[in-house]
Amino acid sequence: MTMARTLYSQKIEGDNVARGKANELPISPKHAIEIAGFIKGKTTTEAISYLEQVIEKKKAIPFRTFTRNVAHKRGLPGWDAGRYPKKASESYIKLLESVNKNAEYVGLDTSNLLIIHASANRGRGHRGIFPRAMGRATPKRRETVNIEIVVREVV
Repeated sequence: MTMARTLYSQKIEGDNVARGKANELPISPKHAIEIAGFIKGKTTTEAISYLEQVIEKKKAIPFRTFTRNVAHKRGLPGWDAGRYPKKASESYIKLLESVNKNAEYVGLDTSNLLIIHASANRGRGHRGIFPRAMGRATPKRRETVNIEIVVREVV
C-alpha cells in the first residue's frame, strides 16, 4: 500500500472518526467495488472476519452490480450471484487493520467501529506487453484500484 496522495471523496469530520486509504492496488476493480458495497454499514471486526471466510471460500461476496456470467453461490441471504475474491479481500483486510490502528491512535474504542463510508474506484493503468510469436507484441493494461474507508465509533 502506498501513502495517500489524493483527497478523500467525502468530507467526513468529527472527533469519533478515523479513516484509511490505499492507492493503486493491483486488484480487480469489479471485485473491489462489490466488496466496498458489501462491507459498508458493518463493524470492522465483522467485516474482517467475513473477508477471512471469503479467503477460505466458506462465504461468498454477493455481486449486485457486475453480475454477468457470475454463478449462484450457496448461503447468500436475499441474493444469488456471488464470488470469492481472494486477492481483493486480502487487500481490504490489510486496509481495515490499518484503519483500526489509526482509530486506536486517535483514541477510539476499536471494538465499536462502524464503517460509514467505503468506496473503490479505478486507479491508474500500468502499461505492459504480451510477447507474441515472431518478435511481435500485443499491448496490455494492468488495472489498479484506489480504496478508501471511513469509520465512526458508535456507543
